Amino acid sequence: MQDIHELIDLIDLEEKTPNTFIGQNYQAPWKRVFGGQVLSQSISAAYKTVPKDRIANSMHAYFILAGDISIPITYEVDIVRDGGSFNTRRVVAKQNDEVIYITSVSFQKKQSGFDHQIDMPNVVGPESLKSDEDVASKYKLLIPQNVFQAIKERPFEFRPVEKLNILDRSTKPPFRHYWFKAKAKVEGDLSLHQRLLTYVSDYNLLTTATLPHTKGPIPKGLFMASLDHAMWFHRDFRIDEWLLYALDSPSASNSRGFTRGNIFTQDGKLVASVVQEGLIRKREK
Repeated sequence: MQDIHELIDLIDLEEKTPNTFIGQNYQAPWKRVFGGQVLSQSISAAYKTVPKDRIANSMHAYFILAGDISIPITYEVDIVRDGGSFNTRRVVAKQNDEVIYITSVSFQKKQSGFDHQIDMPNVVGPESLKSDEDVASKYKLLIPQNVFQAIKERPFEFRPVEKLNILDRSTKPPFRHYWFKAKAKVEGDLSLHQRLLTYVSDYNLLTTATLPHTKGPIPKGLFMASLDHAMWFHRDFRIDEWLLYALDSPSASNSRGFTRGNIFTQDGKLVASVVQEGLIRKREK
């Protein structure tokens, strides 16, 4: 799925009945439904039930069961509340009538108010950096085929600030920074850019929590699965312009890794914040 327009089609759900929608699956090389797909499809379903003047301001999600990529996903939207400033929706994702995912999404009417933000990290810009796709192509013979395929198929370009070296076998502190943007121009309003950002926000999060514990940039011998994911949208942005994903993992314990991320425009505007916790276990031999 290298074409961003294929992704847009994927997250533009089919209406089955009022407040019930059907989503198809990206056939991921790792043979499980990609968490970012469910996140973006669920917020798409919620968007279909709110007035046009409302913009998503936050979402809080739990992954209950691994999705089956051979079965379409049904999204049921519960209209919790429609207020003067905010609208609240609950979305339940199901396969074979079994709940695999739930989320709450809040929408807000645009309003003026106080404004402040933290500074963007002082890192090198994207222009002088190589993409992780370039690095993967260089070391193609040393990378598992499904990992290489997944990197090549993404409709987004990622440029890591910290240099990637497949041959480096040392552990790293749980911090990293990625520049990213869509590979092609995206037409559409802010809601579309938010839905696409929700999709891409799931990349590189959980693996940040593995950096102090694995040797090399590609985690091996681990089973990983997202448990929950929360996201706040602060300001307007475009997904086809460079964005910086500043990631850190404050904690890993009890087979769980916790990671945070702040997303900035190239001129330093904080547009979104993300947190995620996921399961991280050594695979049984």
